[in-house]
Amino acid sequence: MPDPSRLRDSTQIVLPCGELDGIRPSIESEFTVSVFTADDHCRIIGSPVEIKAVSDYLARHGISLP
Repeated sequence: MPDPSRLRDSTQIVLPCGELDGIRPSIESEFTVSVFTADDHCRIIGSPVEIKAVSDYLARHGISLP
């Protein structure tokens, strides 16, 4: 049986919402993901393929993920 934390890591990105300033609309329009805000953190949820693409997009914009 797959490890739930590994599946979660491949289907979401959690980061401070300030990191998405100016690029959140682009992420929501270019990728098939949902962005949810809770307190000061944003959660980007999508398929593993979309999350990988968003991760690459964030890296191109100078946002490194843990």
